[in-house]
Amino acid sequence: MDKRPFFITTAIAYANGAPHVGHAFEFLLADAIARYKRLEGNDVYFITGMDEHGQKIEQKAKEQGLAVQSFVDGYAEEFKSLDRELGISYDFFVRTSDMEKHYKGAQALWKKIAEKGDLEKRSYKALYCVGCEEFKTEKDLDAEGRCPLHLKVPEVVEEENYFFKLSQYTEIIKDKILTDEVKIYPQSRKNEILALLERGLEDVSFSRPTTKVAWGIPVPGDDSQVMYVWCDALANYITAIGYGTDTFREDLWSNATHVIGKDILRFHAAIWPGMLLSAGLALPKNIIVHGHITSGGQKMSKTLGNSIDPKDVIELFKPVAGELAGEAARFVLLHEVPSFNDGDITLDSIKSAYTGHLVNGLGNLTSRIMKLCEVHKDKLTALPFEFNDNYPHEGDIWESFTDFDPNQALHLVMDYTKLLDETIQKDEAFKVIKQDEARGLELINEHKKRLMMIATMLYPFIPKTSQIILDCIRENKMPEKPLFARLP
Repeated sequence: MDKRPFFITTAIAYANGAPHVGHAFEFLLADAIARYKRLEGNDVYFITGMDEHGQKIEQKAKEQGLAVQSFVDGYAEEFKSLDRELGISYDFFVRTSDMEKHYKGAQALWKKIAEKGDLEKRSYKALYCVGCEEFKTEKDLDAEGRCPLHLKVPEVVEEENYFFKLSQYTEIIKDKILTDEVKIYPQSRKNEILALLERGLEDVSFSRPTTKVAWGIPVPGDDSQVMYVWCDALANYITAIGYGTDTFREDLWSNATHVIGKDILRFHAAIWPGMLLSAGLALPKNIIVHGHITSGGQKMSKTLGNSIDPKDVIELFKPVAGELAGEAARFVLLHEVPSFNDGDITLDSIKSAYTGHLVNGLGNLTSRIMKLCEVHKDKLTALPFEFNDNYPHEGDIWESFTDFDPNQALHLVMDYTKLLDETIQKDEAFKVIKQDEARGLELINEHKKRLMMIATMLYPFIPKTSQIILDCIRENKMPEKPLFARLP
């Protein structure tokens, strides 16, 4: 039987700074879903990567005295390094500076949209924020006429660029979202984009002159222009699976799921569907929208001193968790940050979650059960490694994944862990076996079965730890050392 295709993507990170905790959370959210889908038996293809073009990147490279390619190469390696540390199981790392794969696909998409008659060259005057790399209207600015994100007055730009006639696709995009042909999670984000569509979409600038931005993909048939972010960065989702070549995986694209932050919802649920409709391509099946992460109730910033670097979190755990430090970081972020809403974390809450759930919870539970198994291993029966529908919570856990909510699923697994711990205390198998060996062995086997269930259900979240526990269960032995030691 053929496996079902499932294609999942993160937004590609902009190559102008090191990865932050929000990037790490998005990668983990997508990774947990991808791992669950593999357990389900799907043919999963998972991509992440880098958006490497634009005026801001050109300027930063120049400020640092670097060639632009060298500048973006450095950040690409930083993101790949974080992915390795966190165990992100992507299949392809797309880079928009890839002249072989990405350039060809993006230019093929441009040509399709142009053939449809949906591109038009226009002269216009507009406000442009270099920090956002986005054209602004007066309503986008604060009371002082500044970009609210960068607190700078946008430049007045007069240019002749290509425009994509997005406005004509407003109604069809609205219908696709209303009927859940494109399903947006959570409902509040669906309502948000529908409100935007109700007001009507405007045509969008689709290129920039090379006199302003040289670092970009040339517009087919017009060397005086490079592609603006829409046909460049957004195209990564299809160029990564071969669009523009005879290797395009249409089976994957017809089952696509995007994982994005709430600040780029309009790009993915309005502009991107319009482009796909114009090019005659399928629309993504699902758009999963997560919130932002704050610290101590405030936006993270170096000025406030509340920024949390994901690599610092991993380093925090290395002395006590060793090779499982990345697993500890995975667990904390997926457990402490909601899948869909804004979340708040601090170093104290990170340490508390680690101690409460991994040291005192899972780690202690594994040691208690496996100590009994090791002592009595010659008398215990072998276990089949398969799920049993009679165990509590399992259905709810998988249902949470069906709703693309790993955070809720992980909370249910940890509830089950707590329940098993309480059961062990109540059963007192270590006492029972001295008085009634058969009953004592039955209790130990039952505890081992339930631990096996927990370990398997934890695979999408902490895969290395899951495998270590399962190996211990197979061999009826204690872990060689505590899975998660206490923080000093």
